[in-house]
Amino acid sequence: MGMEIERRFKVSGEAWRDLAPGVWYKQGYLSVEAARTVRVRVVGDQAWLTLKSQISHMSRHEFEYSIPLADAETMLATMCPMLVEKKRYKISLDGFLWEVDEFFGDNQGLVLAEIELPDENTVFTKPDWIAKEVTEDGRYTNAYLSQHSYNSWPEESR
Repeated sequence: MGMEIERRFKVSGEAWRDLAPGVWYKQGYLSVEAARTVRVRVVGDQAWLTLKSQISHMSRHEFEYSIPLADAETMLATMCPMLVEKKRYKISLDGFLWEVDEFFGDNQGLVLAEIELPDENTVFTKPDWIAKEVTEDGRYTNAYLSQHSYNSWPEESR
């Protein structure tokens, strides 16, 4: 059984930008519910179908399967009205991998960083460009952002 344990943070400044090249991600959701999501993702010429179910704010069961690119592109075009486009930067620091997502389209201006951990109590050092933690704020999940764009939120609630 797959397990994902991650914490999510807002990013400030630009110091992270030159630490790794960015790669375009396009993903859409077949199902978005509080307890589970089903996602189609395309990165370059590869594609995946991912199923997630929530355990806690930090932990989820995650199952990911490679699928043919043509199938994924058809699903995104015909079955996934909820889309997210972003550029991901994978940054290795102090033995951990930070994934910084710079969002585009209706979520333009939002930059988030995620760190995957071996367990919920793992101690790690935050880089200077890490700002407010938003792990427990479900609005900052990609699934939520696919339905409620960041730019539609009231300024004071960001």
